[in-house]
Amino acid sequence: MPDATDVTIVVATRDRASELRRSLARHTAPVIVVDNASSDDTPRVAREAGARLIRLPRNLGAAARNAGVREAATRYVAFADDDSWWAPGALAHAASVLDAHPRTALLAARVLVGEDGRLEPVSQAMARSPLGRPDDLPGPAIMGFLACSVVVRRDAFLDVGGFSEVLHFGGEEELLALDLAAAGWGMAYLPELVVHHHPSPHGRDPAGRRRREVRNRLLTAWLRRPLPVLLRTAAGALTSDHGRRGVADAVRALPAVARARRPVPRRVEAARAVLRDY
Repeated sequence: MPDATDVTIVVATRDRASELRRSLARHTAPVIVVDNASSDDTPRVAREAGARLIRLPRNLGAAARNAGVREAATRYVAFADDDSWWAPGALAHAASVLDAHPRTALLAARVLVGEDGRLEPVSQAMARSPLGRPDDLPGPAIMGFLACSVVVRRDAFLDVGGFSEVLHFGGEEELLALDLAAAGWGMAYLPELVVHHHPSPHGRDPAGRRRREVRNRLLTAWLRRPLPVLLRTAAGALTSDHGRRGVADAVRALPAVARARRPVPRRVEAARAVLRDY
C-alpha cells in the first residue's frame, strides 16, 4: 500500500525564510526546496529542516518547480508553496488513487485557507466542474488548479515540459493544464485530499499579480488557443489599468514565444470553452 514516502513534495520559494520555516515543520513526506536565488536565510532554513536544497542562480518563477520534479526519485510529486502544507494522510491517499487510475496525471486537493479553514473559491468551482466525471477519473474532471495543491504524475509532468519559464508566476497553471489535456491525460478534483494554505502579507502585491495574470492569460491564449479567444481576452483586459499594463507586458514578451504557438486539439478547446460559459 502506498504511503507518503511514495510522493516527493517540491517547494519553490524566494526570500520568505520565515514562512518556509513554519511550513517545512508540517510536511510529512520528503521535501525538495528549490530556491529562486534568495538573498535571505532560505538555504539555511531548508537545510536545518532536513529538506533537499536546489539553489538556482536566478529567479525562474514557477518553472523552478521543474528542477525539483527532475530531481525527485518518486513516481508522484506534490507541490506546495512556502506558506502551505498537505494534511496528514493526504499524500498516501493520492498515491493510491493515482495507482488505481493510470490515465490521471494530476489530482487537485481541497484548499482550506487561514486559521479558520475557509474554503478556497477555486476549490468550490472545481467541485462544481461542468466537465462531469469520466469513468476513468477518480473525481470531477478539471482543466485548472492551484499549483500549491496538486499531486502530479512525474513522467506526465516532465513529458509536457512542466511550467513555462516565460510565464514566470501568476496563472501559470492554465498552460500546463492545456498541455496535459492535449497529451490525453486526465485531471481530477479530489475533495478528500486537503491542503492548508496560510497566505502571508509579506511580499504580496495584488495589483502587480493581477497585471501578471493578464499578461500570462494572453500569452497562454497565443500559445494554445484559437486567435478569436486571444482577441477577446485582449479586448476584455483593456477595460482596466492593470489589464492595459498586462497587455503591454504580453506584447513585450511575445517575441519569446512567437514561434511556439501550438493550438490544442478541438476536443480540448471545446472543454475549455465549456468552462468559460459556466
